[in-house]
Amino acid sequence: MTSEQAATERKVDDREHLQIAPPKTWAAGIPGILYSVGPAARDMGVSRAAKLLTSMNHKDGFDCMSCAWPDPDHRKVAEFCENGAKAVTWEATPVTVPSGFWREHPISVLKEESEYWLGMQGRLVEPVYKAADSDRYEPVGWDEAFRIVSEKLRGLDSPDQAAFYTSGRTSNEAAFAYQLFARAFGTNNLPDCSNMCHESTGAALGETIGVGKCTITYDDFAKADLIIIMGQNPGTNHPRMLTALEEAKQAGATIVAVNPMPEAGLMRYKNPQKIGGWIGKGTGLADDYLQIRLAGDQALMQAVAKRVLQAEEAEPGTVLDHDFIDRYCHGFDEFAQSLRSLDEVEVLRATGLTAGEIGGLADRYIRADRVIITWAMGLTQHKRAVATIKDIMNLLRCAGTSASPVRVPRRSAGTATCRGTARWASGRRCRRRSWTSCKRSSASIRRARTAWTASTASAPSPTGG
Repeated sequence: MTSEQAATERKVDDREHLQIAPPKTWAAGIPGILYSVGPAARDMGVSRAAKLLTSMNHKDGFDCMSCAWPDPDHRKVAEFCENGAKAVTWEATPVTVPSGFWREHPISVLKEESEYWLGMQGRLVEPVYKAADSDRYEPVGWDEAFRIVSEKLRGLDSPDQAAFYTSGRTSNEAAFAYQLFARAFGTNNLPDCSNMCHESTGAALGETIGVGKCTITYDDFAKADLIIIMGQNPGTNHPRMLTALEEAKQAGATIVAVNPMPEAGLMRYKNPQKIGGWIGKGTGLADDYLQIRLAGDQALMQAVAKRVLQAEEAEPGTVLDHDFIDRYCHGFDEFAQSLRSLDEVEVLRATGLTAGEIGGLADRYIRADRVIITWAMGLTQHKRAVATIKDIMNLLRCAGTSASPVRVPRRSAGTATCRGTARWASGRRCRRRSWTSCKRSSASIRRARTAWTASTASAPSPTGG
């Protein structure tokens, strides 16, 4: 098959499977069960599917390779979602790639095929090798594969000339052993698909709080007063998050979604593990849905922060936590000055929102005591991703006190997840008790104290990527 024939077949295949229907207004429920358990039972058999699915994300089982959503302390029998079921079905499929496949399919043809077609060819059950001057993979035995790898590694001038790549489809257990081998070899060159998904998150958080990792737990969602969900479609990409949002909603949390596209899962969630998810209306999640323009997130964060500072100026000592700012942060004066010059007309143009929508979000933020801001690749893939995430952290550092007569320090938290990786990236405005966990070294202390960055006084263009 030539590359032109492969491209033609792919277009025909895509047209045959294309479905057009009105937008959904809820997610999961009975369809979620059918689309997850059905293919697993069909492709793996009922017994094998049941054994694997009920072992996924359990303490004596294995972690899902689909996304990085954390596991609650109390696990359900079915602690998986539709995407997890599909992922394990693909990984455990009895269909395997025969040795003769590689003779018939050179790389120039394979790269024209769709990801779906490639996945449907089955699992690799033997090593394959591509020589530098070859256009095809060739099956080799395990002894030959180990010989090729070991000779290449021994022939390097430095261990740092090697890169040990993994993807989110690698199990945590295998990835752990793999990184031990790489470090024993003498390098920490361990890139993975997270570099594409959340490299900007790690860079931004490393410069603001000194660590580019998650600082909240699963249980924090149910304790939050306000959850701001930015640039992600959890119902499509990491559906297990919907259960945590449902629990937060039932505990009294307000949820605001910020995304250009209305996501059905954030509108209403029918939990397939509850009777109400089968026959009831489910749980409405997002109280507000801000359909922001592409790349307008940074302008929104700046505008909300500006309103927070204005509320503090109107009633000094009631909004900002000055003790925290004075003790653990620097650059606040420069940050505040940059917000004073923020052009409101430019903000409205960049975000596509109304002043009322932005003001409403700011009011919710000011009233809340415990805030989570969660983001994903809808933010991290923009050209201004690092600056945008820094402005999220700038807003979280504006966290002050509750509106009650007793001044209660607010805990603000940010968390981000990315479909398809085994990585989390997030940030939290650390309180006195938790700040030491962010200060791993004198260098990280210096980074953590650069809490505010006044590098982006003007709102970004909505066409800026």
